[in-house]
Amino acid sequence: MVSAARAREDGHRLLALSIDYNQRHQVELAAARRIAHALGAERHVVLPIDLRAFGGSALTDAIDVPKTGVGADIPVTYVPARNTIFLSLALGWAEAMGARDIYIGVNALDYSGYPDCRPEFIEGFEKLAELATKAGVEGEAFRIRAPLQHMTKAEIAAEAVRLGLDAGISWSCYDPAPGGVHCGKCDSCRLRAKGYAEAGIPDPTVYAVPA
Repeated sequence: MVSAARAREDGHRLLALSIDYNQRHQVELAAARRIAHALGAERHVVLPIDLRAFGGSALTDAIDVPKTGVGADIPVTYVPARNTIFLSLALGWAEAMGARDIYIGVNALDYSGYPDCRPEFIEGFEKLAELATKAGVEGEAFRIRAPLQHMTKAEIAAEAVRLGLDAGISWSCYDPAPGGVHCGKCDSCRLRAKGYAEAGIPDPTVYAVPA
């Protein structure tokens, strides 16, 4: 949501892409629809691709989502090559639409340690886009924009306020609780709550258990 709002602030038209990869937290797709509408996206594509066929993650397989706190190792909520897959799809749509700026909301400061959120990955994919596309070969470079990359969760929460966004319509939780609320204990909930607390901004999130 914040990344898309930054794209809009930068003067871009918004084409929003969400991936329905049969993830455990399908509720995030409803949030994506709300956000795309609120930001005035010209088009919002929800593209199905069933990564449960591969498994290998607590988000796409019969593996429990950890609830004990953010650790130092890459957690089981890592989905193999997820952002590579997502950005490849976004790149294909961008080239088809004549777009050259692709925004992604990855964060490498307050996060769970996913390798495909690091600056090296973003830089590498941008180079890949140049080599892999007709537009790139013809000198029309793609830019992979990651405006949240080096921000803390507190800074992201503050940025949402600055941009006039209703963060209450966004979604973070990996393991939604009954009633469609955030569980409060997964890594994503903990990092979200921590960001609001550190920013001194009221958290609009409803948690089943205080994060």
